[in-house]
Amino acid sequence: MSDLYSRIYGVVRLIPAGRATSYGAIARYIGSPRGSRMVGWAMNQCHAHKEYTPAHRVVNRLGMLSGKHHFPGENVMQELLESEGIMVVNDQIQNFDQVFWDPFKELDEISI
Repeated sequence: MSDLYSRIYGVVRLIPAGRATSYGAIARYIGSPRGSRMVGWAMNQCHAHKEYTPAHRVVNRLGMLSGKHHFPGENVMQELLESEGIMVVNDQIQNFDQVFWDPFKELDEISI
C-alpha cells in the first residue's frame, strides 16, 4: 500500500459514525487539494486491506453516493449510512451540511 493511500485511510478511519465527508475534504487535508479522484481510487481499494476503513462515509462534495457501485450490492452504501442515522434520498445525503465532517475543523493537527 502506498504512503498516500495509508494517509487517506488514516483520515477516513477517524470519521465518526453518523458523519460523512467528501473526497475533496480528505484530499485537501492530506495536502493534495486536486486529489479528489485519488481519494476515490483509494476508497475503491480499501476493501483489500485488513484494517476496516469506513469508505461508505466518503461521498462527493454534494453528498451524493457517487461510489455506491463499488460496494457489494446495489444499496449497501446507503444501508450502512442509514444504520448510522444518516438519511439518504435518491442517492444523496440529506442535510449534508449538518452531517459533514471537515477534518480541518475536527482534527487538531495533521498527524496522518
